[in-house]
Amino acid sequence: MNLDIEIGRSKRARRTFSLDEIALVPSRRTRDPREVSTTWKIDAYSFDTPFIGAPMDSVTSPATAIAMGKLGVLGVLNLEGLWTRYEDPQPLLDEIADLATEDLPGATRRMQEIYREPIQAELITQRLREIREAGVIVAGALTPQRTQEYYRTVLDAGVDLFVIRGTTVSAEHVSQAQEPLDLKKFIYDLDVPVIVGGAAGYTPALHLMRTGAAGVLVGLGGGAAMRTEQVLGIHAAGASAISDVAAARRDYLDESGGRYVHVIADGGLGTSGSIVKALAMGADAVMLGTALARAEEAPGQGYHWGAEAHHDDVPRGVRTSVDVVAPLQRLLHGPSNHVDGSSNLIGALRRAMATTGYTDLKSFQRSEVVVRG
Repeated sequence: MNLDIEIGRSKRARRTFSLDEIALVPSRRTRDPREVSTTWKIDAYSFDTPFIGAPMDSVTSPATAIAMGKLGVLGVLNLEGLWTRYEDPQPLLDEIADLATEDLPGATRRMQEIYREPIQAELITQRLREIREAGVIVAGALTPQRTQEYYRTVLDAGVDLFVIRGTTVSAEHVSQAQEPLDLKKFIYDLDVPVIVGGAAGYTPALHLMRTGAAGVLVGLGGGAAMRTEQVLGIHAAGASAISDVAAARRDYLDESGGRYVHVIADGGLGTSGSIVKALAMGADAVMLGTALARAEEAPGQGYHWGAEAHHDDVPRGVRTSVDVVAPLQRLLHGPSNHVDGSSNLIGALRRAMATTGYTDLKSFQRSEVVVRG
Protein backbone atom coordinates (compact mmCIF):
# COMPACT_ATOMS: atom_id res chain seq x y z
CA MET A 1 0.00 0.00 0.00
CA ASN A 2 1.45 3.35 -1.04
CA LEU A 3 1.03 5.86 1.77
CA ASP A 4 2.59 8.78 -0.11
CA ILE A 5 0.12 11.63 -0.52
CA GLU A 6 0.40 14.44 -3.02
CA ILE A 7 0.08 17.70 -1.06
CA GLY A 8 0.70 19.80 -4.15
CA ARG A 9 2.48 19.43 -7.48
CA SER A 10 5.91 19.86 -5.92
CA LYS A 11 5.51 18.08 -2.58
CA ARG A 12 4.57 14.58 -1.51
CA ALA A 13 4.37 13.31 2.05
CA ARG A 14 4.18 10.01 3.85
CA ARG A 15 1.01 9.43 5.86
CA THR A 16 1.85 8.84 9.52
CA PHE A 17 -0.28 7.88 12.50
CA SER A 18 -0.54 9.15 16.04
CA LEU A 19 -1.21 6.87 18.99
CA ASP A 20 -4.77 8.23 19.11
CA GLU A 21 -5.37 6.88 15.60
CA ILE A 22 -4.58 3.25 16.37
CA ALA A 23 -5.98 0.60 18.71
CA LEU A 24 -5.05 -2.91 19.82
CA VAL A 25 -7.04 -5.94 18.75
CA PRO A 26 -8.03 -8.55 21.38
CA SER A 27 -6.62 -12.02 20.81
CA ARG A 28 -8.46 -15.34 20.63
CA ARG A 29 -6.29 -16.37 23.58
CA THR A 30 -6.42 -14.36 26.81
CA ARG A 31 -4.28 -14.54 29.93
CA ASP A 32 -4.64 -13.96 33.64
CA PRO A 33 -3.40 -10.38 34.40
CA ARG A 34 -1.72 -11.73 37.54
CA GLU A 35 0.54 -13.90 35.39
CA VAL A 36 1.75 -11.03 33.19
CA SER A 37 5.32 -9.75 33.62
CA THR A 38 5.99 -6.04 33.13
CA THR A 39 9.71 -6.22 33.91
CA TRP A 40 12.34 -4.80 31.58
CA LYS A 41 16.12 -4.60 31.64
CA ILE A 42 18.61 -2.13 30.19
CA ASP A 43 22.28 -2.98 30.40
CA ALA A 44 22.82 -4.50 33.88
CA TYR A 45 19.76 -2.86 35.44
CA SER A 46 16.37 -4.50 35.84
CA PHE A 47 13.08 -2.78 36.67
CA ASP A 48 9.65 -4.07 37.66
CA THR A 49 7.92 -1.70 35.25
CA PRO A 50 8.81 -0.25 31.82
CA PHE A 51 8.25 3.29 33.12
CA ILE A 52 10.81 6.09 33.37
CA GLY A 53 10.10 9.32 35.25
CA ALA A 54 10.90 12.18 32.87
CA PRO A 55 13.73 14.57 33.82
CA MET A 56 11.35 17.48 34.31
CA ASP A 57 11.11 19.63 37.45
CA SER A 58 7.36 19.10 37.72
CA VAL A 59 7.83 15.31 37.75
CA THR A 60 11.12 14.19 39.29
CA SER A 61 12.80 15.57 42.39
CA PRO A 62 15.40 13.67 44.42
CA ALA A 63 12.59 12.59 46.75
CA THR A 64 10.27 11.42 43.96
CA ALA A 65 13.17 9.69 42.15
CA ILE A 66 13.69 7.69 45.35
CA ALA A 67 9.96 6.95 45.69
CA MET A 68 9.78 5.87 42.04
CA GLY A 69 12.81 3.64 42.44
CA LYS A 70 11.24 1.84 45.38
CA LEU A 71 8.12 1.22 43.27
CA GLY A 72 10.02 -0.26 40.32
CA VAL A 73 10.21 2.91 38.19
CA LEU A 74 13.43 4.60 37.03
CA GLY A 75 13.32 8.27 38.05
CA VAL A 76 15.63 10.56 36.04
CA LEU A 77 16.66 13.83 37.66
CA ASN A 78 16.96 16.96 35.51
CA LEU A 79 20.51 18.11 36.27
CA GLU A 80 19.80 21.55 34.81
CA GLY A 81 16.69 22.10 36.89
CA LEU A 82 15.83 23.90 40.09
CA TRP A 83 17.49 21.29 42.31
CA THR A 84 20.90 22.07 40.83
CA ARG A 85 20.39 25.84 40.76
CA TYR A 86 19.02 26.44 44.27
CA GLU A 87 19.94 24.97 47.66
CA ASP A 88 16.24 25.08 48.58
CA PRO A 89 14.06 25.14 45.44
CA GLN A 90 10.75 24.71 47.29
CA PRO A 91 9.88 28.44 47.41
CA LEU A 92 10.43 28.62 43.63
CA LEU A 93 8.25 25.56 43.01
CA ASP A 94 5.54 27.16 45.15
CA GLU A 95 5.82 30.37 43.16
CA ILE A 96 5.61 28.57 39.80
CA ALA A 97 2.48 26.75 41.00
CA ASP A 98 0.92 30.11 41.94
CA LEU A 99 1.68 31.95 38.69
CA ALA A 100 -1.39 33.51 37.09
CA THR A 101 -2.80 31.21 34.42
CA GLU A 102 -4.46 34.08 32.56
CA ASP A 103 -1.12 35.88 32.03
CA LEU A 104 0.87 33.41 29.95
CA PRO A 105 3.53 35.90 28.77
CA GLY A 106 4.02 37.05 32.37
CA ALA A 107 4.29 33.48 33.64
CA THR A 108 6.80 32.62 30.91
CA ARG A 109 8.87 35.71 31.71
CA ARG A 110 8.99 34.85 35.42
CA MET A 111 9.98 31.25 34.73
CA GLN A 112 12.77 32.47 32.44
CA GLU A 113 14.04 34.65 35.32
CA ILE A 114 13.90 31.77 37.81
CA TYR A 115 15.85 29.43 35.52
CA ARG A 116 18.58 31.99 34.79
CA GLU A 117 20.17 31.20 38.15
CA PRO A 118 23.46 29.40 37.37
CA ILE A 119 23.80 25.63 37.73
CA GLN A 120 26.03 24.66 40.65
CA ALA A 121 28.21 21.60 40.13
CA GLU A 122 28.27 20.87 43.86
CA LEU A 123 24.47 20.66 43.87
CA ILE A 124 24.58 18.10 41.05
CA THR A 125 26.84 15.99 43.27
CA GLN A 126 24.67 16.53 46.34
CA ARG A 127 21.38 15.62 44.65
CA LEU A 128 22.71 12.47 43.01
CA ARG A 129 24.27 11.41 46.29
CA GLU A 130 20.87 11.76 48.00
CA ILE A 131 19.35 9.33 45.52
CA ARG A 132 22.26 6.88 45.75
CA GLU A 133 22.15 6.81 49.56
CA ALA A 134 18.50 5.71 49.37
CA GLY A 135 19.61 2.52 47.62
CA VAL A 136 17.87 3.00 44.26
CA ILE A 137 19.30 3.17 40.75
CA VAL A 138 20.64 6.66 40.01
CA ALA A 139 19.93 8.40 36.70
CA GLY A 140 20.49 12.01 35.68
CA ALA A 141 19.90 13.96 32.48
CA LEU A 142 21.65 16.80 30.70
CA THR A 143 20.92 18.48 27.39
CA PRO A 144 23.49 18.06 24.60
CA GLN A 145 24.51 21.71 25.11
CA ARG A 146 25.49 21.13 28.77
CA THR A 147 26.86 17.61 28.54
CA GLN A 148 30.50 18.55 27.86
CA GLU A 149 30.49 21.00 30.76
CA TYR A 150 29.01 18.80 33.48
CA TYR A 151 29.32 15.13 32.52
CA ARG A 152 32.49 14.61 34.59
CA THR A 153 30.70 15.95 37.67
CA VAL A 154 27.82 13.57 36.98
CA LEU A 155 30.09 10.53 36.60
CA ASP A 156 32.12 11.40 39.70
CA ALA A 157 28.88 11.59 41.68
CA GLY A 158 28.23 7.93 40.82
CA VAL A 159 25.40 7.93 38.31
CA ASP A 160 24.27 4.49 37.08
CA LEU A 161 22.51 5.62 33.88
CA PHE A 162 23.20 8.83 31.98
CA VAL A 163 20.52 10.47 29.82
CA ILE A 164 21.20 13.03 27.08
CA ARG A 165 17.80 14.49 26.26
CA GLY A 166 16.85 17.34 23.96
CA THR A 167 13.98 18.26 21.68
CA THR A 168 15.92 16.54 18.93
CA VAL A 169 19.38 15.01 19.28
CA SER A 170 21.46 14.04 16.26
CA ALA A 171 24.57 11.92 16.00
CA GLU A 172 26.14 14.65 13.87
CA HIS A 173 25.40 18.19 15.00
CA VAL A 174 27.01 20.84 12.79
CA SER A 175 27.84 24.20 14.36
CA GLN A 176 30.14 27.07 13.45
CA ALA A 177 29.72 28.68 16.87
CA GLN A 178 30.78 25.88 19.21
CA GLU A 179 32.50 22.53 19.19
CA PRO A 180 29.77 19.90 18.70
CA LEU A 181 29.34 16.94 21.01
CA ASP A 182 30.83 13.89 19.30
CA LEU A 183 28.33 11.35 20.61
CA LYS A 184 30.16 8.27 19.38
CA LYS A 185 33.46 9.22 21.00
CA PHE A 186 31.72 10.53 24.11
CA ILE A 187 29.69 7.36 24.71
CA TYR A 188 32.68 5.15 23.93
CA ASP A 189 34.74 6.91 26.61
CA LEU A 190 32.08 6.55 29.33
CA ASP A 191 31.78 3.66 31.75
CA VAL A 192 27.99 3.93 32.14
CA PRO A 193 25.12 3.18 29.75
CA VAL A 194 23.73 6.22 27.94
CA ILE A 195 20.15 6.86 26.82
CA VAL A 196 19.95 9.54 24.13
CA GLY A 197 17.23 11.33 22.18
CA GLY A 198 14.85 12.39 20.92
CA ALA A 199 14.69 10.92 17.51
CA ALA A 200 11.57 10.66 15.39
CA GLY A 201 12.55 8.61 12.36
CA TYR A 202 14.35 5.52 11.10
CA THR A 203 17.56 7.14 9.81
CA PRO A 204 18.34 9.50 12.72
CA ALA A 205 17.57 6.69 15.19
CA LEU A 206 19.88 4.29 13.36
CA HIS A 207 22.68 6.87 13.50
CA LEU A 208 22.13 7.29 17.26
CA MET A 209 22.26 3.52 17.74
CA ARG A 210 25.60 3.44 15.94
CA THR A 211 27.06 5.82 18.53
CA GLY A 212 26.86 3.05 21.13
CA ALA A 213 23.79 4.33 23.00
CA ALA A 214 22.06 1.79 25.23
CA GLY A 215 18.68 3.36 24.53
CA VAL A 216 17.11 5.84 22.12
CA LEU A 217 14.28 8.18 23.12
CA VAL A 218 11.55 8.39 20.48
CA GLY A 219 9.54 11.56 20.02
CA LEU A 220 9.98 15.20 20.87
CA GLY A 221 9.29 14.86 24.61
CA GLY A 222 7.25 17.41 26.50
CA GLY A 223 3.82 16.01 25.64
CA ALA A 224 0.98 18.12 27.01
CA ALA A 225 3.38 20.87 28.09
CA MET A 226 5.02 21.32 24.67
CA ARG A 227 4.07 23.71 21.87
CA THR A 228 6.82 22.80 19.40
CA GLU A 229 4.48 22.28 16.48
CA GLN A 230 2.86 25.70 16.95
CA VAL A 231 6.22 27.46 17.31
CA LEU A 232 8.59 25.48 15.05
CA GLY A 233 6.18 23.57 12.83
CA ILE A 234 7.81 20.29 13.86
CA HIS A 235 5.83 17.25 14.98
CA ALA A 236 6.28 13.48 15.16
CA ALA A 237 3.23 11.22 15.01
CA GLY A 238 3.84 8.82 17.88
CA ALA A 239 2.69 5.46 16.49
CA SER A 240 4.62 5.81 13.23
CA ALA A 241 7.72 7.23 14.96
CA ILE A 242 7.91 4.32 17.41
CA SER A 243 7.40 1.78 14.63
CA ASP A 244 10.10 3.43 12.49
CA VAL A 245 12.63 3.43 15.33
CA ALA A 246 11.74 -0.16 16.23
CA ALA A 247 12.59 -1.04 12.62
CA ALA A 248 15.95 0.71 13.05
CA ARG A 249 16.53 -1.36 16.21
CA ARG A 250 15.82 -4.57 14.28
CA ASP A 251 18.16 -3.64 11.42
CA TYR A 252 20.90 -2.45 13.79
CA LEU A 253 20.64 -5.76 15.66
CA ASP A 254 21.56 -7.52 12.41
CA GLU A 255 24.16 -4.93 11.41
CA SER A 256 25.96 -5.04 14.76
CA GLY A 257 25.89 -8.80 15.14
CA GLY A 258 23.42 -8.88 18.03
CA ARG A 259 23.62 -5.56 19.89
CA TYR A 260 20.13 -4.64 21.13
CA VAL A 261 19.34 -0.95 21.63
CA HIS A 262 16.26 -0.15 23.69
CA VAL A 263 13.52 2.00 22.19
CA ILE A 264 11.95 4.38 24.73
CA ALA A 265 8.83 6.31 23.78
CA ASP A 266 8.93 9.87 25.09
CA GLY A 267 6.07 12.38 24.99
CA GLY A 268 2.32 12.28 24.50
CA LEU A 269 1.82 9.40 26.95
CA GLY A 270 -0.56 10.97 29.44
CA THR A 271 -2.93 8.01 29.89
CA SER A 272 -2.60 4.27 30.42
CA GLY A 273 -4.11 3.66 26.97
CA SER A 274 -1.40 5.66 25.20
CA ILE A 275 1.28 3.89 27.26
CA VAL A 276 -0.14 0.50 26.26
CA LYS A 277 -0.22 1.44 22.57
CA ALA A 278 3.35 2.81 22.62
CA LEU A 279 4.65 -0.49 24.01
CA ALA A 280 2.57 -2.48 21.50
CA MET A 281 4.06 -0.43 18.64
CA GLY A 282 7.54 -1.59 19.62
CA ALA A 283 8.78 0.50 22.55
CA ASP A 284 10.71 -1.32 25.27
CA ALA A 285 9.83 1.33 27.84
CA VAL A 286 8.10 4.71 28.12
CA MET A 287 9.29 8.00 29.59
CA LEU A 288 6.40 9.62 31.46
CA GLY A 289 5.86 13.30 32.21
CA THR A 290 2.19 14.25 32.49
CA ALA A 291 1.17 10.81 33.78
CA LEU A 292 3.51 11.06 36.79
CA ALA A 293 3.06 14.81 37.31
CA ARG A 294 -0.44 13.92 38.56
CA ALA A 295 0.95 12.14 41.64
CA GLU A 296 0.37 13.77 45.03
CA GLU A 297 4.13 13.67 45.64
CA ALA A 298 5.02 15.33 42.31
CA PRO A 299 6.97 18.57 42.83
CA GLY A 300 4.81 20.45 40.28
CA GLN A 301 1.84 20.47 42.68
CA GLY A 302 -0.70 19.77 39.95
CA TYR A 303 1.19 21.66 37.23
CA HIS A 304 3.52 20.35 34.57
CA TRP A 305 6.24 22.03 32.51
CA GLY A 306 9.45 21.26 30.70
CA ALA A 307 12.56 23.19 29.76
CA GLU A 308 10.78 24.45 26.63
CA ALA A 309 8.52 26.58 28.85
CA HIS A 310 11.39 28.79 29.99
CA HIS A 311 13.73 28.77 26.98
CA ASP A 312 15.44 32.16 26.82
CA ASP A 313 15.10 32.79 23.08
CA VAL A 314 12.30 30.61 21.70
CA PRO A 315 9.98 29.37 24.45
CA ARG A 316 7.78 26.61 23.05
CA GLY A 317 6.13 25.12 26.08
CA VAL A 318 3.69 26.05 28.80
CA ARG A 319 3.07 25.41 32.45
CA THR A 320 -0.12 23.38 32.19
CA SER A 321 -2.56 22.17 34.83
CA VAL A 322 -2.72 18.37 35.07
CA ASP A 323 -4.63 17.98 38.36
CA VAL A 324 -3.55 15.84 41.29
CA VAL A 325 -5.02 12.34 40.93
CA ALA A 326 -3.60 10.02 43.61
CA PRO A 327 -0.52 9.12 45.65
CA LEU A 328 2.26 7.65 43.52
CA GLN A 329 1.63 4.12 44.80
CA ARG A 330 -2.01 4.17 43.70
CA LEU A 331 -1.23 6.08 40.51
CA LEU A 332 1.02 3.20 39.48
CA HIS A 333 -0.50 0.13 41.10
CA GLY A 334 -4.08 1.10 41.98
CA PRO A 335 -6.69 0.56 43.12
CA SER A 336 -8.26 3.29 41.01
CA ASN A 337 -11.60 5.04 40.88
CA HIS A 338 -10.76 6.95 37.67
CA VAL A 339 -12.08 5.89 34.27
CA ASP A 340 -9.84 8.12 32.15
CA GLY A 341 -6.59 6.14 32.28
CA SER A 342 -4.94 8.53 34.74
CA SER A 343 -4.27 6.00 37.53
CA ASN A 344 -3.41 2.33 38.08
CA LEU A 345 -1.14 2.59 35.06
CA ILE A 346 0.52 -0.76 35.67
CA GLY A 347 -2.78 -2.51 36.31
CA ALA A 348 -4.08 -1.22 32.98
CA LEU A 349 -0.95 -2.41 31.19
CA ARG A 350 -1.24 -5.86 32.75
CA ARG A 351 -4.89 -6.15 31.73
CA ALA A 352 -4.19 -4.99 28.17
CA MET A 353 -1.39 -7.53 27.80
CA ALA A 354 -3.59 -10.28 29.22
CA THR A 355 -6.52 -9.37 26.96
CA THR A 356 -4.33 -9.51 23.86
CA GLY A 357 -2.78 -12.81 24.97
CA TYR A 358 0.78 -11.83 25.94
CA THR A 359 2.66 -12.43 29.19
CA ASP A 360 5.84 -10.38 28.63
CA LEU A 361 6.73 -7.07 27.04
CA LYS A 362 8.89 -8.42 24.22
CA SER A 363 6.09 -10.61 22.88
CA PHE A 364 3.57 -7.81 23.46
CA GLN A 365 5.36 -5.85 20.73
CA ARG A 366 3.83 -8.31 18.26
CA SER A 367 0.29 -7.17 19.12
CA GLU A 368 -2.10 -6.71 16.23
CA VAL A 369 -3.16 -3.08 15.80
CA VAL A 370 -5.72 -1.38 13.61
CA VAL A 371 -6.16 2.16 12.35
CA ARG A 372 -9.29 3.64 13.86
CA GLY A 373 -12.10 4.85 11.59
